[in-house]
Amino acid sequence: MSDVATEYVVEYVDGPLEGTAERRYLVRGEYDKLVSAYAAIDGIESQFQYKAVDSREVQGELHVRYSFDASDSDPYESDPEDDPSR
Repeated sequence: MSDVATEYVVEYVDGPLEGTAERRYLVRGEYDKLVSAYAAIDGIESQFQYKAVDSREVQGELHVRYSFDASDSDPYESDPEDDPSR
C-alpha cells in the first residue's frame, strides 16, 4: 500500500457552510483551489463557491481551509429565528 495521501480534509471557515468539513480527493497530488459545494438553506438547494485560504498538516493529514466567495455563489438568506445564538 502506498504512503502517498490521496485525500484531504476541506474545512469551511465562513459562509453558509461555516463550521462543517468534508473529505475530497487530491488531483495529481494537489488540492482544489476552488470548491463548489451544494447545500439546502431553508429548504432551497443552492450552489456555493469557496476559495482555498491556507493548508496545514494535522496528525499527518492535509487540512485545507476555504473561505466563502459570495460573488460567485447563489444568493441565500437564512431565517434569523433559526439562529441558535439568538
